[in-house]
This record gives sequence, C-alpha cells and structure tokens, in this order.
Amino acid sequence: MELLFFAAAFACGFSVYQLKLPPLIGFLMAGFILNLLGYRSTELLNQLADLGVTLLLFSIGLKLKIGNLVKAQVWAPATLHIVLSSAFFASLLLLLGAMSLPLFTDLTMSSALLVGFAFSFSSTVFAVKVLEERGEMSSLHGKISIGILVMQDIFAVVFLAISTGKAPNVWALVLLVALPVFRPVMLWILNRSKHGELLPLFGFFFALVIGYHAFEFAGLKGDLGALIIGMLFAPHKKAGELSKSLMNLKDVLLVGFFLNIGLNANMSFDALLIACLLTLVLPIKVCFYYLLTNLFKLRARTSLLSAFTLANYSEFGLIVCAVAASSGAIAADWLAVVAIAVSITFVIASPLNKRANGIYVKLEPLLLKFESDKRLEEELPVNLTDTRIVIFGMGRIGTGAYETIEATHPGSIAGIDIKPEVVDKHVQRGRRVLLADATDPDFWQRVNHSRVDMVMLAMPKHMQNIYALEQLKASGFKGQVTAIANYPDQQRELEEMGVNSTYNFYLEAGSGFAEHVKQNLFS
Repeated sequence: MELLFFAAAFACGFSVYQLKLPPLIGFLMAGFILNLLGYRSTELLNQLADLGVTLLLFSIGLKLKIGNLVKAQVWAPATLHIVLSSAFFASLLLLLGAMSLPLFTDLTMSSALLVGFAFSFSSTVFAVKVLEERGEMSSLHGKISIGILVMQDIFAVVFLAISTGKAPNVWALVLLVALPVFRPVMLWILNRSKHGELLPLFGFFFALVIGYHAFEFAGLKGDLGALIIGMLFAPHKKAGELSKSLMNLKDVLLVGFFLNIGLNANMSFDALLIACLLTLVLPIKVCFYYLLTNLFKLRARTSLLSAFTLANYSEFGLIVCAVAASSGAIAADWLAVVAIAVSITFVIASPLNKRANGIYVKLEPLLLKFESDKRLEEELPVNLTDTRIVIFGMGRIGTGAYETIEATHPGSIAGIDIKPEVVDKHVQRGRRVLLADATDPDFWQRVNHSRVDMVMLAMPKHMQNIYALEQLKASGFKGQVTAIANYPDQQRELEEMGVNSTYNFYLEAGSGFAEHVKQNLFS
C-alpha cells in the first residue's frame, strides 16, 4: 500500500514540478486525491513521517547556534507573535460563533484560545524545505525564520507537556548532566565516523536513539531531543557534512509527512469552507510577522522574506488540536479544518516564496516607510571601492579562485558570502571577504560596481546564482560574468541569461586534476 502512496506522490510531484512549482505541492495533492479515492494512512506511513520530522529537527539543530535564539530579533518577535496571533484568531472565532456559523457556535473562550493558539504556529517542515531549495538557510532572513520556528516549537512542547500532564521524570535530570559530560565522546565518535556510510548511520543513531527515544524515556518530547542533540554537534566542523549525508533520506521520509496531511483529513464541505475562510485571514498573520521583525531593526526586505517564509499554518497546529480534541476541549472536526487549512496555505506559500524578491521590488517604496533608521551589523552597507573582481560564494570553489587571482592580481579582488562564520574564517586568514546576500536587491542598490570588471558566481545552489544574476543585470552591470554549474542544462540556462562563461564543476574537475598532475610530472 505504501508503495502506491509514494508512486502517487511521485506522479503528482513530477507533474507540478514541470509547472515550475515545488514538488511538495504535488505530494499534498497526492494525499488528498488518495483520500477522496477512499484510502487512509497506515501505521507504517505514520512511522516514516515521524522519522522524517525527527531527522528534519536534528538537521535544523546541526545548523543552529544557541546565540541565534537569544537575539532580541528572534525571541521577541516569536513571543509577541504567539500572543497577538492567538488573541486575533480567538477573537475571530468567537465573532464567527456569535454569527451562528456551524462549528464556531460550540467554542468557548478557552477552546477558542486553544484553536487560535494552533493557528498561530507556522510550519517548520515547509520553511526548511523552501529555504533549502532556494539555498537560503544561512541567509539572515533564513536564520531569523528558523529561530522563530524553534521558539514556537518550544512553546508547543511546553503546551503539550502541560496539557497531557506528562511531566519530566528523574531521568531528565540525568540527561541534563550526562549530555555535557559525554559531548566530547560524542564529538570523538563523529570524527572517527569519517565520510562513508557510517556518517549517516551516526546521524540516524544520535537523532533517533540518543535524541528522540532518550528524551521520551525521560518524559520529554522526543522531537525536542533530536533538535537539542543536533545543536550539540552544530559547532563541529563536520556538522555540515553530516547534514548533507542525511538530506536525501530525510527528504524521502518527509514525503510521507506531506502525504499524511491529506490522507488523515476528515473531508467535509463544512471543514473545507471553514478552512478556506481562515485562509483568507492569513495575510493578517503575515503582517504581524512583518511588523514585529521590523520593530527590532530588521530591514524591510529581511522582514518581508521572513514573513513570507512563515506565511502558512503549521503541522504543529494539528498536534495541538489533536491533544485538545482527545481531552474533549474542542470538537474533533477542527482536526480536518486545520489539516485542510495547512494544505491550502502550503500551496499558496510555495509560489509566494518563489516570487518573494520580485514582490519586494514592487512593494519597496511602501515597505521602506516601516523600516528602522538603525541597521543591524549583519545588514550594514558593503564597500567595494578599488575592487576589479568580485566572487560571490566563498566555499571551496570560490576560495580556490580567490587564491589563484590574488596571487597574480593582489589587492584587486574581494569575496562575498552570506555566512558570518565563513566570512570570519576568511578575514582571520587575511582575505578580503565581506558579509552580504547576493540575491538581495538592496545590496545592489547600495553598491557602486562601476569599477568592477568581472563578477564570478560561485554559490553552491544554482538558484542562488540565477537570482544574483537577475539582480546584477537589473543594477546595470556592464562587465563580464562567469558562473559555476553542476549540470549541462544549468550551464545552458546561465548562458541564455547572458553569462559570458560557465564552469561545469563535475565535468571540468577531471581536467583540472590532469593539469595539476602534468605540472607536477613535467616540472
């Protein structure tokens, strides 16, 4: 049966991808189509979906630093948004109940607050998928979004612990002491796991056994355990490699999660109507995100992109409603409403995020009126004075290009990257590397590139290079542009957009290796 579900997910995902929409929309469609055909989720599919979410939270932990959560621009908007959004939805639900609309009439003040609390969350799964596809997990708006989502997850875990009466037991104290003590041993094991098949198995073991099941045994939420264990490994140099080794497995398992949303929905005309009605007020929730993040000195673009990333209802809302329904606090029909509303907002938010930069350009004059005069350090203007060559993306390829050019044209090159830790590493080694987001339209407006002769696009994600190229052309750049690609079709796309030359990393790595051998052999 599960093979049929995944086959339907592939067919629908492939179809919507041909329309240049994210495949996850197809996965959701497959779940609802199978539901209408009379199929229901199975125990195995539920287990696969749970595994996917656990690995997702572990992967988030690998990229998350505690310092990001304690920043005012993260915890303050997250806390204020939960309060304001819950109050808004509760008030709306009670108002609709006063109008004698079905399902709303049974709500009391406390039950309306519970449902409002459920709708205040945004989807961690959706946000991470969108940010990973766009290569923006390390961007400032990506970090802000993930930080807010983690804070929301913490609020949800506290709620579940209180509502289910499940209090931490004595083993929670043992965990609290044991994790810091055994962390050096865990890091040693990670080092000794090297780069082969042991690495993803290492991640699987620590996410599910040490993370999920150990925390469940201690009376804590297992998903929170996976997140915390991931955060313990985050500072390690192999954290990124570990995350990549789990990526494909995590993505396949998450297909089960998206299928489950449609398969578990108790479809009815009333549920569909109410879900559509609540979807209509989603822009108000998005405005809350925008205004609150703007209040804490984020630029208009950063606030807008963060708000778009969070422009959905959450799978955590389903969990909150399920717990409330099991205790009789709300009617079970609200589960179907939330499931359908989550699905609709996923479908809406996917193309919205894809067009986020274009929307910002159109709304920029209006949005700038809400922007703070003060800037965070991460968003200060970038100075490219006396720079002839600029490299965007200072990973392995960008660093190699920088070193080669710097050796022959010292002082004429600068590197740019969106990751603060990468920039810090290069600056410590004496390289001129600046912190900026190449896909940010404001970046190109703040930079005078009239003296720049060449731009090299060496960012790891193809879409990052595409977005940067679009902004570069819009800014009136007249110099040469070269870019890296992984596949021939990506090279053709870049060349059709006006790139002077492309470098296929996989095809040309062999020729570069041969040149290296010849130089050493015949020197």
